[in-house]
Amino acid sequence: MGHRHLNGVKTAALFGVMWALLLGLWYLVAGDSPGLLLLFSAFGLAMTFYTFWNSDKLAIRSMHARPVSELEALAMYRIVRELSTAARQPMPRLYVSPTMSPNAFATGRSPRHAAVCCTEGLLAMLDERELRGVLGHELMHVYNRDILTSSVAAAIAGVISSVANLLFFFGGSDRDRNPLLALATMIVAPVAATVIQLAISRTREYDADQDGARLTGDPLALASALRKLEAGTARAPLPATQDLADVSHLMIANPFRAGGIASLFATHPPMNQRIARLEAMAGRF
Repeated sequence: MGHRHLNGVKTAALFGVMWALLLGLWYLVAGDSPGLLLLFSAFGLAMTFYTFWNSDKLAIRSMHARPVSELEALAMYRIVRELSTAARQPMPRLYVSPTMSPNAFATGRSPRHAAVCCTEGLLAMLDERELRGVLGHELMHVYNRDILTSSVAAAIAGVISSVANLLFFFGGSDRDRNPLLALATMIVAPVAATVIQLAISRTREYDADQDGARLTGDPLALASALRKLEAGTARAPLPATQDLADVSHLMIANPFRAGGIASLFATHPPMNQRIARLEAMAGRF
C-alpha cells in the first residue's frame, strides 16, 4: 500500500504544478481582463469532455480493432469474466486489433462503458498466465478511473499551450510586455506541461501494475509478460502516426521506438523499473 499511496500523492502534486503553471500564465496574459482565457478554458473543457465520453470509440478506431465473440477468444473471455467477478465489476466489451505488434489497452468512461483490447501479436506471444497478468493490469486502469485522469491532464496541458501562444502573439497584460519573457514562456510552458502530463501517465502505469497484480494474485506473471512485450514492441513497433500517438498512453507498453531524449517524453515508465517493482511485490506476497 505504501507505493500506491506515494503514487497517489505524486499524481496530486503533479496536477498541482500544472495548475500553478496555468495560473502563472493567467496572471501574465489576462491581467484584469480574463475573458479570453475563460474562452480558452471553456474550449479545453469541451474537448476534454468529448474525448473522455468517446474514449473507447476513438481508441478502438485508431487500432482498427473489432469485437470478438467468446468462441473466438475463449481464454480472454474466461480471464476477464473471472477478474471482473472478483473485483465485483461489470464485464467489459472485448476487442482484438489485427496487428502483430504486441500490446493491449483498456478504455471507456466508466466500468459500465469499458472496453479491453488485445492485439493479435500479444495473444500469440503470451501464455495464459501472462495474459491474465496483462488483463488484470488493463482492468485496473478502468477501475482506477485513469481515463478521466489522463483526459484532465491532457486538457490542462492543452490550455497551457494555448495560453502560452496567446502571450507570445499578444504580449500579455499591461503589467508585463517583455518580449524575451513572452518567448521563453511560449517555449518553456508547453514543454513543462507536456512533461508533467507524461509523468502523470507514468505514475498511473505503476499503479495499474501493482493493483492488477493484487487482483490476479500473481505479480510475476505480469513481470514475465512485460519482458516479452518489451522485446516484442522493439521488434515490431507501431507506426508513429498521429492517431496512434493520441492513444499510445493507453497501451500497456510503449508501442513506438524509444531511446535517448525520447525517454523524457515517454508515456510509460522504464520496463526494468516496472519489472523490478513487481518482483519485489512478489517477494512480499
